[in-house]
Amino acid sequence: MKQMEVTIMGQSYILGCPEGGEQSLLEAVGNVDREMSAIRDAGKVKARERIAVLAALNLAYALAERPLPAPAAPASSKREASADGASTDIDALIKRIDQTLGADGQLL
Repeated sequence: MKQMEVTIMGQSYILGCPEGGEQSLLEAVGNVDREMSAIRDAGKVKARERIAVLAALNLAYALAERPLPAPAAPASSKREASADGASTDIDALIKRIDQTLGADGQLL
């Protein structure tokens, strides 16, 4: 396994990367850095941990919203049924995160 140094929101990290996966890792790091920087730059959240969690949720939601090829009709109907509750699930996750983190990172 190869190690790569990357920068996310101005902080360096050493990450393990399988041989041949460098470009994919750099794309992932770029996505995370852009998302975290956008949240930070919006000015509403200050704590790095909260920014990271919100960025992870945003990226996971975007990934879940990507259309998937339907190999069989039952699988696609299950996907459509779960998509209806996706925003409710995200709202519940954000609420749980806010309860767990408390006032950490909130503007005064």
